[in-house]
Amino acid sequence: QVQLVESGGGLVQAGGSLSLSCAVSGRTFGSGTMAWFRQAPGKERGFVAAMYYTGASTYYADSVKGRFTIARDNAKDTFYLQMNSLKPEDTAVYSCAVDPRILSSSYSNYFVYQHWGQGTQVTVSS
Repeated sequence: QVQLVESGGGLVQAGGSLSLSCAVSGRTFGSGTMAWFRQAPGKERGFVAAMYYTGASTYYADSVKGRFTIARDNAKDTFYLQMNSLKPEDTAVYSCAVDPRILSSSYSNYFVYQHWGQGTQVTVSS
């Protein structure tokens, strides 16, 4: 059974930085897609960033491009989201997700991902 555990959320002032981690266990597939999504109160879950287990391609929502970085450590089966220059509008519950498929055309669609973490709160104060 694939399990994802996020860590690293918290409270930070605008302009600050946070780093989120997503530790994956029980994964039996060697390729696939990993991603971060977020959901603010009263809003739909939205795409943040994605990458594949192989290769260096990364994908970002326009709202975070240039401020957030997704990265992976295959040896630890963990991937990360480094968030810099945080804004109050980045406040949300951040969730990580993985899928055994290469989601080349649907990586930003949360409903296609098979495995999810429990989410971690990120709050950015103004």
